[in-house]
Amino acid sequence: MSDTIQDAYAQCESITREQARNFYYGIRLLPTGKRNALCAVYALARIVDDIGDGELDAEAKLAGLAEVRRSLSDLDRSADPVYVAVADAARRFPIPLGAFDELLDGVEMDVTGRQYVRFDDLVEYCRCVAGSVGRLCLGVFGTRPPDPRAATYADELGIALQQTNILRDIREDLLNGRTYLPKGDLERFGVELVVDETGRLADPDGRLTALIHDSAARARQWYSQGDRLVPFLDRRSAASCTAMSGIYRRLLDRIDDDPSQVFDKRLSLTGWQKAAVAARSLAGLSR
Repeated sequence: MSDTIQDAYAQCESITREQARNFYYGIRLLPTGKRNALCAVYALARIVDDIGDGELDAEAKLAGLAEVRRSLSDLDRSADPVYVAVADAARRFPIPLGAFDELLDGVEMDVTGRQYVRFDDLVEYCRCVAGSVGRLCLGVFGTRPPDPRAATYADELGIALQQTNILRDIREDLLNGRTYLPKGDLERFGVELVVDETGRLADPDGRLTALIHDSAARARQWYSQGDRLVPFLDRRSAASCTAMSGIYRRLLDRIDDDPSQVFDKRLSLTGWQKAAVAARSLAGLSR
């Protein structure tokens, strides 16, 4: 491996360690080659996310996303360290680079302010922004023997993680002008999302709490479907996968135990809690 590529991977690992901390607890359980490749995948996903969440206007964001698409179409010509690392990773592993296009599609939904009426509409979004990442990870993990069902399971696990993100970030997203909870669910529970004068999500009659409980139960069903991926993976890849999903499942449990925890802050696990999940995953336990 050339010094240029080694430096590129080092930069990707630094980005992942600093900006994707939940996932890094799982990624670091992998052997060096797979860890490098997955850090490259996450570093590029971070570039895409940062465009969507940045302070530029919608036109500039869409232009930025279009530029990423152009760079992906000709990876070998880019001198950017992240693209250099992704290009090398794609030569070493069967990474489905087309999944990045789906990720870009999902972030474009954010930029254009797409509304989600039915849960199926939200699933489409989750599949783009998170199922795509699950399938990119699967390209690095690999399965033995290869099985076409694995991509579906990886997709479902990503969708479960994104549903957890949505429940965690209801308040933050609302303050940023985004609502991911489907309109049909809000109407079914009689919920109007409002931040009160104290900066807290209002829930005077407990209807938002009930909606969150219902949504958490639905997310668990997606986790159960995605768990079918794990038996197809080698031990280290399985540990990485279950560490990443386990951290989010633990977070979902905390939200479901007391939904009011997300009414005024962005809930997270401590470093020790995440490390404990990772250690249990490496020992062959999923939670």
